[in-house]
Amino acid sequence: MAARAYTVAFQGVEAREVEVQCAMVPGLPGFAIVGLPDKAVSEARDRVRAALSALSIALPSKKVTINLSPADLPKEGSHFDLPIALALLAAMDILPKDAVEMTVALGELSLDGTLVPVIGALPAAMAAAEQDRTLLCPEGSGAEAAWVDAAQVIAATDLGDVVRHYTGQAPLEPATAGQLAAADHGPDMRDVKGQERAKRALEIAAAGRHHVLMVGTPGSGKSMMAARLPGILPPLTAMEALETSMIHSLAGLLDAGGISMDRPFREPHHTASMAAIIGGGRGAKPGEASLAHNGVLFMDEFPEFPRTVLETLRQPIETGEVMVARANNHVKYPCRFMLVAAANPCKCGYLSDAARACARAPGCGDDYLGRISGPLMDRFDLRVDVPPVTYSDLDLPADGETSAAIATRVAAARAVQAARFADHGLRHNADLSGGMLDRFAQPDADGRALLTKAADRFGLSARGYHRVMRVARTIADLDGSERVQRPHIGEAISYRVGSFELA
Repeated sequence: MAARAYTVAFQGVEAREVEVQCAMVPGLPGFAIVGLPDKAVSEARDRVRAALSALSIALPSKKVTINLSPADLPKEGSHFDLPIALALLAAMDILPKDAVEMTVALGELSLDGTLVPVIGALPAAMAAAEQDRTLLCPEGSGAEAAWVDAAQVIAATDLGDVVRHYTGQAPLEPATAGQLAAADHGPDMRDVKGQERAKRALEIAAAGRHHVLMVGTPGSGKSMMAARLPGILPPLTAMEALETSMIHSLAGLLDAGGISMDRPFREPHHTASMAAIIGGGRGAKPGEASLAHNGVLFMDEFPEFPRTVLETLRQPIETGEVMVARANNHVKYPCRFMLVAAANPCKCGYLSDAARACARAPGCGDDYLGRISGPLMDRFDLRVDVPPVTYSDLDLPADGETSAAIATRVAAARAVQAARFADHGLRHNADLSGGMLDRFAQPDADGRALLTKAADRFGLSARGYHRVMRVARTIADLDGSERVQRPHIGEAISYRVGSFELA
């Protein structure tokens, strides 16, 4: 007796097809699982046996072998329980073999046969749609998987429901997609008093997905402004929401199947390890950089992060993806995020205040910000000083621009970019490079003269030169200008060479 079922193994956001082959042959009774299973998969035989026993189904007195093919692909996780049970039931002629073979299944089994939700239902549904198969999953994962319209999703409460569905006794209705998570834009930018230049820099960064570094004394409002970034960012597009949710599904972050249209905002602590930021650990899980895909990665106290962690960000910032390499596994995750970093000017934080600065000034500032390497510093499009707020500013009423007003301008600028790059495979001005940069961000004669002069004066690298052009293109979009002009170049240069860098 032999039968087969299908499931998936996760490699990054990719769900690779796995064929679960079951063979029952005469011999000493036994139950073996082969095909490079990890500990959780190997333990499936005990969970499956107990779940079948709860249905009063006994395994025949034969040698049972489960092969997970391809055999050289690592199999990790408890979601292999359900497909192994399906293959067994089909081999015992309890379930129709043809129906089982047209199903991609994943789910963990409790000892009483209840199906436990597992991570990765959304990418598994994508894989099922590509294979033109039905997805069978636990009820708790059905609302998440049903967001993939191209695949039929069947969600069951326990193994008994699965048996009754496939035998026609009580067919299950297809699962429905969960509700969109409620929008939570957080606090309003209007609460920030003063700091108009820093708020302008964040608006430009949000409009073009540029990376920004804020340097200022403690209590000047750097973290406060960063926390208000979600309120000025436009919602995710349908494609971006699916991309982001697939990563969050693998990390187990989707709440009751609800997919959010809000852009991610991740803020890891400065004690986070390299695996936490870039990804890795057991199963090479996505890190904060990938969880911030299509959103914001806010790193407060930037120089306090370990040097090795900061240096690993250099390549993902440029390529928009990260490769988690291990001895037996190489996993690629997308990580096209907007990096927002905040730092004090020195260890004590009061370098610019002569009355409060330590005796080591100004050398302490060079030492402290020197923890950020030149190549990494060069990747920030905007660098802005955040001076302390005066007491008179604090006494003023909160009458600044609201997040909604800023968000309207940001959305308009992003709409211009979407129309401009519709046929070129780009999304934001930050993605411009090579011929595309010359085509879409070429300044007028006055602007080019100013840019050339600034490049000579400040010794801009080729990367820095191009990043000024990208930022100027975004400023022109916010200004409603079709052509990049001298004022746009001038403002972009002012954000490229902050005073903390020239001190």
